Amino acid sequence: MKKFFLFQFLLISFLSNAQLTDLARLEYSFIPKNKSEDQYTRIRALVNYPIKIKEDTYFVIGAEYNHIFLNLNDSYPFDTSSLEKVTVIDLNLAYTHKLNDIWRVAYTISPRLASTLNGKITSEDLFLNGGIFFIKDKTKITTVRKPYRLILGLTYNTTAGIPFPLPLISYFSEINENWSYTVGVPKMNVKYRFDEKKNLQAFVGLDGYYAHMQRPTSIQGKQVDNISLSLIVGGLGYEYSLSKYLVLYSYAGYTLRLNNVLRNADRENVFTLDDVNAFYLRTGIKFRL
Repeated sequence: MKKFFLFQFLLISFLSNAQLTDLARLEYSFIPKNKSEDQYTRIRALVNYPIKIKEDTYFVIGAEYNHIFLNLNDSYPFDTSSLEKVTVIDLNLAYTHKLNDIWRVAYTISPRLASTLNGKITSEDLFLNGGIFFIKDKTKITTVRKPYRLILGLTYNTTAGIPFPLPLISYFSEINENWSYTVGVPKMNVKYRFDEKKNLQAFVGLDGYYAHMQRPTSIQGKQVDNISLSLIVGGLGYEYSLSKYLVLYSYAGYTLRLNNVLRNADRENVFTLDDVNAFYLRTGIKFRL
């Protein structure tokens, strides 16, 4: 059960990219540690470029860069200098085409570098994600009374420690011209659209990362090889469209679950850096389809 819970968080960015609705994004995240000088900040940038192969068939190449600053200023029983920064880089490759008039399929593969990058890159810093997604999109069809989008998928992630694919689902529906909702992973929300430019939403979502430590440390006789952060966040989000495709956004809320952990080579918990819920902020700009 613990491995399955960790697996959900490790698939967050992968599933987001698999939907391929953002052509570019620049984002800043911030979580201060409660009653502490520590804080977590992240700068994230991504780009996806679709290449039309033929009618309704596309190859998409993309990349995502995450630079994470842990800012561990409290006193710890080990040297934290090798944990100041974590880098996660994904190369995202996807091929999508229509199966029929109802369903579209997308095949994705995402090689990943996730490491503290204190030295030379090795195979332990490299991971591989992949998946297949079936998409039924009725959001652009005017004859549908309540437009919706259903995504069913199977995903595989080498950092999860589970040697088989797991299913994922996401369902979006428009109730009327103002209200819509999404259920699934990595995000659930209820959205109210004021007009064509502005919307407000209540959301619950997942966030986090998993990375290799290039300078393993020992804590109470146990070696630490990896670091992971997993979050469940709830709050409010606001989006403002500068144009048809360019959107400013900001999400603010509170973590419902926070777990920042140092792990051994078998992904077992060795030391908990933080498990106290705190304020959460994520803001940025995106260029979307």
